[in-house]
Amino acid sequence: MLSKLKTIRTFLVCIVLGACSVKKYIPENKHLFTEYDIKVSSPEKIKDKSEITSELENLLRPKPNAKILGMRIPLRAHYRHESGAGGFINKWVNKKVGEKPVYLSDVDLSRTEELINNRLENRGFFRSNIQTSTQVKKHTAELKFDVSVNIPYKMETYQLDTISLPIHELIQESMEQTLIKPGSRFDLSMMKAERERIDTYLKDKGYYNFNSSFLLFEADTNYYEEPKFDLYLRLKNNVPHSSTIPYRIKSIQVFPNYSLNQEKTNQDTVTIDRVDFIQKPVYFKPHLLPLYLLLKEGTRYNPTKSKLTSQRFSSIGTYKFVNIRHEEYLKTESTDSIGLLQTKIYLSPQTKRSIRAEVQAVAKSNNFAGPALMITYSNRNLFRGGELLNISGKVGYETQITGGANSGLSSTQFGFQSDLIFPRLEPFDLVSKFRYDVPKTKISLGVEYLNRSQLYTLRTLSSTYGYNWNASKFIYHNFNPISINLVNLSNTTDEFQTILEGNPFLASSFDQRFIGGLTYNFTYSELNNTRRNNQFYLNTNLDVAGNMINLLSTNTNESGKETFLGLEYAQYAKVDADLRYNILLGGSHRLVARVFGGIGLAYGNSDALPFSKQYFSGGPYSVRAFRIRSLGPGSYTSDGNVTGSFFDQTGDIRLEGNLEYRFPIVSILKGALFVDAGNVWLREENDSLGGGKFSSNFINELGMGAGAGLRVDIQNFVIRGDFAAPFHQPKPDGSGFEYKVDPPIFNFAIGYPF
Repeated sequence: MLSKLKTIRTFLVCIVLGACSVKKYIPENKHLFTEYDIKVSSPEKIKDKSEITSELENLLRPKPNAKILGMRIPLRAHYRHESGAGGFINKWVNKKVGEKPVYLSDVDLSRTEELINNRLENRGFFRSNIQTSTQVKKHTAELKFDVSVNIPYKMETYQLDTISLPIHELIQESMEQTLIKPGSRFDLSMMKAERERIDTYLKDKGYYNFNSSFLLFEADTNYYEEPKFDLYLRLKNNVPHSSTIPYRIKSIQVFPNYSLNQEKTNQDTVTIDRVDFIQKPVYFKPHLLPLYLLLKEGTRYNPTKSKLTSQRFSSIGTYKFVNIRHEEYLKTESTDSIGLLQTKIYLSPQTKRSIRAEVQAVAKSNNFAGPALMITYSNRNLFRGGELLNISGKVGYETQITGGANSGLSSTQFGFQSDLIFPRLEPFDLVSKFRYDVPKTKISLGVEYLNRSQLYTLRTLSSTYGYNWNASKFIYHNFNPISINLVNLSNTTDEFQTILEGNPFLASSFDQRFIGGLTYNFTYSELNNTRRNNQFYLNTNLDVAGNMINLLSTNTNESGKETFLGLEYAQYAKVDADLRYNILLGGSHRLVARVFGGIGLAYGNSDALPFSKQYFSGGPYSVRAFRIRSLGPGSYTSDGNVTGSFFDQTGDIRLEGNLEYRFPIVSILKGALFVDAGNVWLREENDSLGGGKFSSNFINELGMGAGAGLRVDIQNFVIRGDFAAPFHQPKPDGSGFEYKVDPPIFNFAIGYPF
C-alpha cells in the first residue's frame, strides 16, 4: 500500500512541476495576463453588489488563460506544441484543450472601461468613476479596477401612456402582473423582461403579429433633484394595424404521415370536430388524434396552446418532428377588427420498427464482473394509434474476480421483458382532465432466470398495469394499481440453506413467493429549470402489497400462512423519499445536497419484507466509502463470510445523507469532492443480527466516508470513478464518534450518484 502511495505522489509531483513551467516559454517583451480584479464601492449599501461584481467580471474580454487545479495545462500544451516538443501526445492534447497565450498587450483598456461603464448605466449607476491600475511582475501582469458608483436612479412612478386602440385595455390589464415595482432601481434588463412579459400576455390573447419591439420605455427625471425618475410605457409610432388586432383560427389541417415526397400526392381527408386529418394510406387512426389537439377552430390564436399541442404530439413517441404553422388566411385591412389564421400541423413519423443490440461489460462494487448481451425489438405504431411495443431479451454472466474463500462464485442470468405502451388513458375516457400532458398506459410482463453458483436458482415472473403522466413541467406521476411478482426459489445449496437456517427472518423474506399490490411514484424536479440558481428535487415512492389478496384468500399452508393460488403471499407497506438541493455557484460549479429516508412495515401474512423489497446501503449510488450491501443493519458486524453477509446486511429502515461539490476540469472532464453518511436498520430485534435494531443511538451507527471523483460527461452520458475512504464505522456501544480513516475503495459507475 505504501509503495502505491509513493508512486502516486511521485506522479502528481511530476505533473505539477511540468505543468507550472509555462514562464520559461513567455517572450521577454511580453507579460502573461493572469487576472481581472474588480472592486465596487458606493456611498450607500447595494443589496446585489456581489451579483453586479460577478456580472462585470464575466463581461470582460479577453479572458485570462484557464487554470486546471491551479495549473495552466492548456497554455503549456500550446507552448510545447509551438516549440515542437512533446511529440504525438502533446499534439493531441493541444488539439483538444490547448489555448493560445493571452498577454497584457491583448487587453484594450479603453474598451474595457467603456464596457464596465455601459453595464453600470444599464443597472442604474450613472457617471461612475473607474480607476485602473496595472500590476506587472517579471513574467505576468494583472489589472485592477476600482469602480466608484453614485447613488443609483430609482423609479417613483410607472404608467402606461394613453393609446387610442383596443389593445390599450389589454396592456393596462397586464400591468397588474408587472415586474417593475415602485422604488426599484433603473434596470435595462428588467425593462426588457417587462416587454417580453407583455408580449407573451398579448399573444396569449390572440395578438399573433404583435412584437415586443413595438413597446418603448421613456424615463423622465425633470421633476426631481434627487436621482429619481418616472417611467412611461407607450407604443412606437407607425405600428402596423395587423399587430394591434387579435387573430382567431379559421381552419385546422393535420397531416399525420407527412413527408416532402407525400406533399404533392393526392391525400384522403377525414373531418372530425371540424378538423381535417389528411393522409393516405391511414398511418394513424384519425379518431385518436383529437386527444392531443388543444387548438380549436373559431378560438383565438394562443401560442401556449400551440406549444402544448406540439409537446403532446411529440410525447406519443411515434413522431420524429412536429411542426405547427399558422398562416394568415386573408390579408388584413385597416378596417378589420380581427384577423384569420389557417393552422397546419405536420407530423413526420419515426422509423416504425427497429432492432437494437447492446453488448455490456459489467463491473460491480461487490467485485462481480462479466459480459452481458441485450437485444431489443421496437414497434412504434403497433395498432396505428401510436402504441409502442418493446420486446427485449438479455443474457449475462458474472463471476467473482477476487480470490480466497469467494473465488469461483458466479452468476448466470436470462431475462425476457415486454412492454406495451398506449399513449392515452386505457380504458377510461378522461383525457379532458389532463391539459398539460396525455397520460400513458403501460402493460409490462417480464420473466427472469437467475442462477447463483453455490447458492440458489431464482425464477421470477413480474407484471404491472399502470399509468404515468406529467402534470406540469416539474411534476411527474407514475401509478400502478396492479403490480404482481411471482418468485420461485429452488436448487438451494447446503451453504445457502445454512444461511437461511441461521436467520429465520431472512428465510421468511424468501418464503413470500407471491407479491401483489400497488405502487405510486411522485416526482417534483426543477433540475432542468435553467432559470433557477437553486434547484429542488423530490422523489417519493409508496409500495403496498397483499391487502386486496388478503380479502380474497381463504386457504392456509402448513406454516399457518395464508396462500393465494397455492402460494404464500407477502403483506407489507413501504414508503420512502429522496430530496436533493442543487446550489449553482456559477459556471459549471455546483453544490449538491441529498437526504434519503425510507421505512418498510411487514404485517399480517408477513414476518419480514420480501428480500427484493428490503433496503441496503453502501456502493456507488449510496455511501461510496463502503462496498455495496456492506453497511448495517445498525452496528451489526458480519463474521467475514461475504456470501452470507451479502444477504444479511439489509433492513427495513434506511437513512442516508450526501454532500457533493462538482466542478469542471477541462472540456468533458469533471471533478467532485464529497462526503457520504448512511446505514440501514431493522424495525424489530433479530437475534441473528445483533445490533441491527433502530434506536436513539442511530447517529453513532452511521457509516461515514469522504472522497474525490472524476467524471467524463458527454452530453449527460456520464462515466464515473470515485475514490472514497471511511472515517467513521458504525459503533455498537453508543460511545460517540471515533474518527479513523481506513484505506479507500474505488467505485466505477455510469451516471451521477444522485
